[in-house]
Amino acid sequence: MSHNAESTAFRSALEVIRAVEPRVADAISAELADQRESLKLIASENYASPATLLAMGNWFSDKYAEGTVGRRFYAGCQNVDTVESLAAEHAKELFGAAHAYAQPHSGIDANLVAFWAILADRVESPALKKAQVRQVNDLTEADWFALRRELGNQRMLGMSLDAGGHLTHGFRPNISGKMFDQRSYGTDPTTGLIDYDRVAEAAREFRPLILVAGYSAYPRKVNFRIMREIADSVGATFMVDMAHFAGLVAGKVFTGDFDPVPHAHIVTTTTHKSLRGPRGGLVLCGPELADQVDRGCPMVLGGPLPHVMAAKAVALAEARRPDFADYARRIVDNAQALADGLLRRGATLVTGGTDNHLVLIDVSGYGLTGRQAEQALLDSGIVTNRNAVPQDPNGAWYTSGIRIGTPALTTRGLGATEMDATAELIHTVLTQTTAGTGPDGAPSKAKYVLDPATAESVGKQAADLLTPFPLYPEVDLT
Repeated sequence: MSHNAESTAFRSALEVIRAVEPRVADAISAELADQRESLKLIASENYASPATLLAMGNWFSDKYAEGTVGRRFYAGCQNVDTVESLAAEHAKELFGAAHAYAQPHSGIDANLVAFWAILADRVESPALKKAQVRQVNDLTEADWFALRRELGNQRMLGMSLDAGGHLTHGFRPNISGKMFDQRSYGTDPTTGLIDYDRVAEAAREFRPLILVAGYSAYPRKVNFRIMREIADSVGATFMVDMAHFAGLVAGKVFTGDFDPVPHAHIVTTTTHKSLRGPRGGLVLCGPELADQVDRGCPMVLGGPLPHVMAAKAVALAEARRPDFADYARRIVDNAQALADGLLRRGATLVTGGTDNHLVLIDVSGYGLTGRQAEQALLDSGIVTNRNAVPQDPNGAWYTSGIRIGTPALTTRGLGATEMDATAELIHTVLTQTTAGTGPDGAPSKAKYVLDPATAESVGKQAADLLTPFPLYPEVDLT
């Protein structure tokens, strides 16, 4: 039994939880065991440090803190002010931003704050001016009608979901697709790359209020200088959602034209994924939007989560250390090694490779849907997620792709040799899996056939691959 501080802290916490609801304590312990034994290749997941995790389990959870630093609607928030200020300070220094807002609970919340800040700043309507200078209760029904009509009639141009964009960039079932008159830009059907001339053409034709860049499944860099030029050419506000690659920006892997912060009017991000912090969001902007962004609560958000802001401050402080830049570089090195390993084995990759932390495999070449491939890999101890590919014939549910990423395995210390071995395991599973049939004998998009012996063998090889790279070695729960 280890007696270091981390082991003592987590063991003690589980003992306290177990005294009240042992099934929760058991689930927490089981989750650590599962993560230790699986090849985690989900591009949007990572492993936060023990310090970050512990910063979330404390008395800050008991505080209401609507408002902003120094301007709260509840008394007794001086300590919340401290941690929120620290989170914002670290974010500004880390990303070179003029202003940072650390309250969003998630990436979608950060995007909603950004959308409404842009609308409030840009839309010129009598009703909106009244809302900004008078109490909301003073607005008449006619004012509200005019305001809703004005705000709901704005245009947004964002990356399409099948090209690698995110559902919060105007996907119809999402609130962003209901707030805006939205149009999407895709990628070149031959290369899978963004065609900036076509984006510019779409912007000239559509004249959006907001041009959104950023992605959840695009395996290449984006030239934000060019995107800003396109936005300026049509008078649009340029917004970047860097949730997936924030760690690569923080680690100075993406610089110059590929760093969104100097080019965008407003930038949103999550604080987990490649940034390796707690689940939450951030908004970065210049002084011209700062006042509107700081109205995120109560404009969009409910009460902030002070315990998560404390964890954000810890994680952002960690990201400012020199070793984080090395970590960010190794994420990309590993992704490229993984892509090379798959290509050598005959896999088809969207865009033919990667510049960032993720790889998108088109599994139709294996005769599978994304859903079949995802489950077969999971049976074999490899955790991925299915994802649409450009012009996906199987749609967003079954998909034709598997998205894999390297932030988590890089945190564990795996390198290029292990990435090649991982490519071999993935290729083995996909080549040994066949599409199944439904009850009527027709081909199924969900059912699949994989010899359990193959799944067991790959699972054992995956576990052996991870053995030299223990997860949370400083945490012993026994």
